[in-house]
Amino acid sequence: MTNDKQQITTTVFLKDLERFAKVRSEVADCLSQITATLEQAESTGADNSGKLGLDRDIEDLTKASNNLKQGVFRLLVLGDMKRGKSTFLNALVGENLLPSDVNPCTALLTLLRYGVNKQVTVYFNDGTAPEQIDFKSFKRRYTIDPAEAKRLEQEQKQAFPHVDYAIVEYPLDLLAKGIEIVDSPGLNDTEARNELSLGYINNCHAILFVLRASQPCTLGERRYLENYIKGRGLTVFFLINAWDQIKESLIDPDDTEELAEAEDRLRRVFQANLAEYCQQDGYDLYDERVFEVSSIHALRRRIKNPTAALEGTGFPKFMGALNTFLTKERAIAELRQARTLARQADSHVQEAIERRIPLLNQDVEELKRRISSVEPEFDKLTDIRNQLQQEIRKVGEKKARAIADSFRTYTLNLGNTFESDFLRYQPEIRFMDIMSQSKRQAFEAALTQAFENYINDKIAAWSILAEHEMNGAFVELSQIAANYGADYAKVTGRITEKLTGHKVQAGNLSSSEQDSSPGWAKWAMGLVSLASGNLAGVALAGAGFDWKDILLNMIAVMGIGGIITAIAGSIMGPVILALLSLGVGALQMDKARQELVKAARKELVKYLPQVAQEQWQPIYDAIEECFANYEEEVIKRVNDDIQSRKAELDNLLQQKESREINRGAELARLRQLETDVSSASRDIEKVYQDFLAAVD
Repeated sequence: MTNDKQQITTTVFLKDLERFAKVRSEVADCLSQITATLEQAESTGADNSGKLGLDRDIEDLTKASNNLKQGVFRLLVLGDMKRGKSTFLNALVGENLLPSDVNPCTALLTLLRYGVNKQVTVYFNDGTAPEQIDFKSFKRRYTIDPAEAKRLEQEQKQAFPHVDYAIVEYPLDLLAKGIEIVDSPGLNDTEARNELSLGYINNCHAILFVLRASQPCTLGERRYLENYIKGRGLTVFFLINAWDQIKESLIDPDDTEELAEAEDRLRRVFQANLAEYCQQDGYDLYDERVFEVSSIHALRRRIKNPTAALEGTGFPKFMGALNTFLTKERAIAELRQARTLARQADSHVQEAIERRIPLLNQDVEELKRRISSVEPEFDKLTDIRNQLQQEIRKVGEKKARAIADSFRTYTLNLGNTFESDFLRYQPEIRFMDIMSQSKRQAFEAALTQAFENYINDKIAAWSILAEHEMNGAFVELSQIAANYGADYAKVTGRITEKLTGHKVQAGNLSSSEQDSSPGWAKWAMGLVSLASGNLAGVALAGAGFDWKDILLNMIAVMGIGGIITAIAGSIMGPVILALLSLGVGALQMDKARQELVKAARKELVKYLPQVAQEQWQPIYDAIEECFANYEEEVIKRVNDDIQSRKAELDNLLQQKESREINRGAELARLRQLETDVSSASRDIEKVYQDFLAAVD
């Protein structure tokens, strides 16, 4: 499906990952070098002309350096049961590591990462201490038969309710190059488990969604894609596994014309079902996101020879696309963040030094006079901070109310479309099932499951609307931060001009708006990110927390389970009576289905006002909390900047009042600091530009 130029070998993929790992390490070392230089300068400055107020730069550079050193590309593998996820993963890593026999299904959320020693650690959610076990025990104890998985699904039970997840550590080349893989259980393993997988989505860089050629896009898969993937701005690679089985299913496997026709028919089916999930910013990325693979053939070759050619398995095309995404698109985004921070630190140092040097010549009284002259400007900075804080609160309150109101309206309107919406969920009705007590219980369980699916799907659909509202809010806040940042920069420029008698312009930096914005504004605008998880480009990426997790947690505690049980329980009597009154004839089945939906709707609308009312405040509080967290961090960064500027002047004044400053020695020290930081910043710039040239 993809261009032949995108096909690469496993060896090339590993080399590209290794190359970026080296670049990442090199940039991390440069950031650490700048951090050490700043720390030393501030320590020495405390005994000379005073500190320069670089604590925030030191903190941010340290965090960014650590993120790069510990950085990984995290991939989440999703798919229904028996799609060959484990076989695909084994083929990808090059070893038969995870359970992939004919019968068992992986039943735990499993994180696969690099480790010097081969080991599995199982983590529990009931307070039990983590348990380390060997691979054979892991495969034996934590896989289940598909029939057992189906039974547990119907009974709304988890296979291992006391287990949280497992971490598998293994000394494999792919993992050593900075890849981590999250292997999820099947999509049909209860709604609670689906939500757990969804929780990992926001902390992964890409999703590998495994389907099977012999079962093109089941209802469960389409439901999951519609509710949890569509419209969320996620990078998803679709792997249509077992493509080789198309040939094996033909009457004459050697009939090339029949094979081509069968493959074309199947491609049309998958494209019809997957195309809408391959749209990004108006572009159709289907050919770069959907791949036909034969995992078992790739695995057999790689077990015999880890560097074996994988032509004919679909893996070269897939790895080419994954390689482009990880080692080019994602890599460039990470390096750009580091470059921005280095530039920012360089600018801060240059500006601070250019402010400091003219003041070294001033006596104590003149210095006091100049410091006093800028007090009105510092008051203006405080005013800007206060106005910004009010703007954030206004946006947060407005958006919290709007989203809570949208849930209320959305919920109250469910009854209007229930009869048409619920048709695809309602269980099959057989008259004898209603007559039999034992079968009636199964019918009631199926109806309860139908309600759960319906309500969860509706809540998921609403959550996407809420996400779009939140994205819009943070785009608005980004622009607000940019505007206030520009005003703030003008005031700090006047402070510098009053203190030194001339304007200070950082000499070797770009004069772009991004570079001239204060550091707190870059953070608030999402231009600088210190989060270590998924940096998908949302406006809040720089906040170091993910508002999508807040939204997800909010939905998880909305008490939907109790609502479902109450509704399903209340309608059983009316539904059963309505169905019994219709008689046995097959012609009554359509009538029975209509009566079921009518009875269900009648009971549902009784509860909708209660649900809308009860959930309004929790939703409002959760959304408001998200903006409060954003406000807290932004205002803290503004305060840090104001205080550091004041402390910079106070430190100099204290030193001058306490002793005579050796101007010559201090001038040499400051210029050397300027040179060292600029040199390290240019090193990062060179690494960045060289990397761009190499991947172009």
